[in-house]
Amino acid sequence: MYKDRELDEYRNLLQPPTKFEEGFGWKTIIGAIFIGFLMMPGSMYLQLVLGAGIGPAARWVTIILFAEIAKRSQQELKQQEIFLLYYMAGAALASPFQGLLWNQYLVQSDAAMMLGLSEFIPEWVAPGAESQSMLERTFYHRDWMIPILLLVGSQIIQRIDHFGLGYALYRITSDLEKLPFPMAPVGALGTMALAESREEKASGWKWRVFSVGGVTGLAFGAIYVLLPVISGLIFTEPVSVIPIPWVELTRHTESILPAVATGIQLDMGLIFIGMVLPFWAVIGGLIGLIITIILNPILHKNGILHRWHEGMGTVDTVFANNFDFYMSFGIGLGLAIGIIGIWSVIRSLKHSRKNRINFKDLFNPPEGRGDFSFWISIAIYIFSTLSYVGLCLWLVPNFPWGFFLAYGFIYTPLISYITARMEGVAGQFVNLPLVREASFIAGSRYFGYHGIEIWYAPIPIHNYGETAVQFRQIELTGTSIKGIIKSEFFVFPVVMIASLLFSQFIWQLAPVPSGSYPYAQEMWHLQALNTLLMQTSTIEGNSLFYQALNGTYVLSGMGFGVVTYMLLSFFGLPILLIYGVVRGLGQSTPHGIILEIIGALLGRYFFLKRYGAKWRQYAPVLLAGFSCGMGLTGMFAMGFALILKSLSRLAY
Repeated sequence: MYKDRELDEYRNLLQPPTKFEEGFGWKTIIGAIFIGFLMMPGSMYLQLVLGAGIGPAARWVTIILFAEIAKRSQQELKQQEIFLLYYMAGAALASPFQGLLWNQYLVQSDAAMMLGLSEFIPEWVAPGAESQSMLERTFYHRDWMIPILLLVGSQIIQRIDHFGLGYALYRITSDLEKLPFPMAPVGALGTMALAESREEKASGWKWRVFSVGGVTGLAFGAIYVLLPVISGLIFTEPVSVIPIPWVELTRHTESILPAVATGIQLDMGLIFIGMVLPFWAVIGGLIGLIITIILNPILHKNGILHRWHEGMGTVDTVFANNFDFYMSFGIGLGLAIGIIGIWSVIRSLKHSRKNRINFKDLFNPPEGRGDFSFWISIAIYIFSTLSYVGLCLWLVPNFPWGFFLAYGFIYTPLISYITARMEGVAGQFVNLPLVREASFIAGSRYFGYHGIEIWYAPIPIHNYGETAVQFRQIELTGTSIKGIIKSEFFVFPVVMIASLLFSQFIWQLAPVPSGSYPYAQEMWHLQALNTLLMQTSTIEGNSLFYQALNGTYVLSGMGFGVVTYMLLSFFGLPILLIYGVVRGLGQSTPHGIILEIIGALLGRYFFLKRYGAKWRQYAPVLLAGFSCGMGLTGMFAMGFALILKSLSRLAY
């Protein structure tokens, strides 16, 4: 079986420990409350102002603060305690009730009205635009009772579900089949950035590297985040040295590159991400972008990208191109990746048969790791899937129930196992595109269902392959699974209460989206158009989705993906290249790829040569430090904004 040298380097970054600890105690309990009521509002605010990527930095703000408090108390945070803080911060930053902010926008959005879908969005998703709660901008209204209760119920099932099939697949792929999970050490090293062993304390490399990244993040964050927020509070218009979210160039290049969305996202964090990502995956993204830049003018000249016209910016260009070509072509590429993934799994299974598998390993996990019975995880999976099916039958009684059972008990375990093996062998996520959507359309065309409620129902179609990677990361940090379970029980109510409180608070400050939340104002319209376009496929009449879907383009995308993979394999080139090419051809906003390329080149041809194999360990810690520095400036800016805006609303 072909081995990729770059993947081997990632595999060897960390070895599983021999000793495990829970890490759950009073420090992590205080940390959960701190995260929920102090870090969460900042993360939510920054996501609306600057976009995804800044929020997770709050994890490092929390960890660095608790580490300093522990030092001054003559104590130390253990590696497992740090990981649990990181883990709980991730659960808190998900902020489930922030989804209600999106729902209230969607139901009254221009996109919904333009596509004629406003009246079809069910009230258990969000009240209608005429509801008094929309005028008052409040979730504390009886019209929101069912959406809130439904959200809480589905979140409970989701948290229980975390220990179901995903955990079972981890036991199968990691304990039984002994797969290496090459990318898991990268994530584990990032979370362990502030925990040093005795040998590491002697050299102190983690703290030094983390500090370099932290200072860089502070300096960049002061310009990128702090300056526009503070100046916007003082002056009538914010002062932005670096445009957010990107420098728009599409209208300046349209005469040379028609139908090409051009620009550059000047977020320095992308450079550090490029250093951490596999080099050939980033290069593949560049190749995909170059192909797009060459291909789009040709497609426009030949009348394929006919909806694009001069004067369009990035958002409108991307949507028009998706409608005309890239949605169908992207579906084909996704199918190609699915075919490649299935073929790789079959090939690796044939290879694994030559190696002896001891099934006792499935029922005798390493001592002290905190594992529970394999059969309990299967029971959890069955319970959670049947719970999802019950909710769907209640919410969408007109949709054929057989689909729900097929989602949960046929498709989900199949695609989850394929993904878990691909993650275990090559560190790649596999998903078959439009399986969910195609089943909805089939239900509409052949079983008489009409409406869009099914698009919002919590159907049991999941891919648990990534969950297996998360459990592998937990193992590499030496954290007992019992500590994870305890933290889930404690952090859930904290997250739910804090998320509802601060979603309400942010909505009260200003309409979402609006000029007060520039990223949401810029991007939510595009997201709403893409989301609702697909939903028109299950209503009566001439759906816009069917106008956008083209079978020839789907087949061409699938053929391109398969042929490219075969050529790369024939010449012995890195397998990660194909995934990068597909990413570059995805026709999302491509403006961040340029800085990722710079980071990848710096990492491979400067830092790797200077520091050798040790650089693979330095890079995740450097990224963690940068995220922490950005988080500190972001929280400082958020504090100013929320306090001053709150004061401005007070009546004197």
